[in-house]
Amino acid sequence: MRFCIIPVTSYRQNCSLLICEQSNKAAIVDPGGDIDAIIKTINKENVSPESILITHGHLDHVGATAELAALLSVPVIGPHRDDQFLIDAIPEQCKAFRFPACDSFTPSRWLNQGDIVKVGAEVLDVFHCPGHTPGHVVYVHRNTKLAIVGDVLFKGSIGRTDLPKGNFNTLINSIKNNLWPLGEQFSFISGHGPMSTFGEEMRSNPFVGV
Repeated sequence: MRFCIIPVTSYRQNCSLLICEQSNKAAIVDPGGDIDAIIKTINKENVSPESILITHGHLDHVGATAELAALLSVPVIGPHRDDQFLIDAIPEQCKAFRFPACDSFTPSRWLNQGDIVKVGAEVLDVFHCPGHTPGHVVYVHRNTKLAIVGDVLFKGSIGRTDLPKGNFNTLINSIKNNLWPLGEQFSFISGHGPMSTFGEEMRSNPFVGV
């Protein structure tokens, strides 16, 4: 499996395109906005989108979801149902944060700890990692040792926990109990900023170093 990272919105949120090289099928992770840029990357890579995967319900990660799902006729998968309150509030959040108007949506499938999702022939394991939001999930591709962690973990930092229903201790437990056991070799794509590895964050991250 290969991937492309597409920074979108004024928050420079990392929308990711996950591509199964065997089937040429793709999943779009966290389409927060800038649909033209997402479509341009899809066309450039010459892939066939088959789903939209959501890590959590914050506006900069989901703003373009409803429109893009309708445009491409693909299902929306994730996050965990505990983020429904955030998705339901998308229209109001657009006004509050001066985003372009966006519609809320209902995922075709909510996700839970231990679920799997497929991108073509590739399999992603799902980890429920609350703390930044209560319904945040992480997608893990074991074969390439890649995790798409949304706003759970960043290079040198962690997700905010001062937003509605965030919880610092819960977030720390999510990282240490779900992510660190996967191993130091895993690289990860965050919701914002550069990639890193679990090993590097274990050694140097001031919030969750071991």
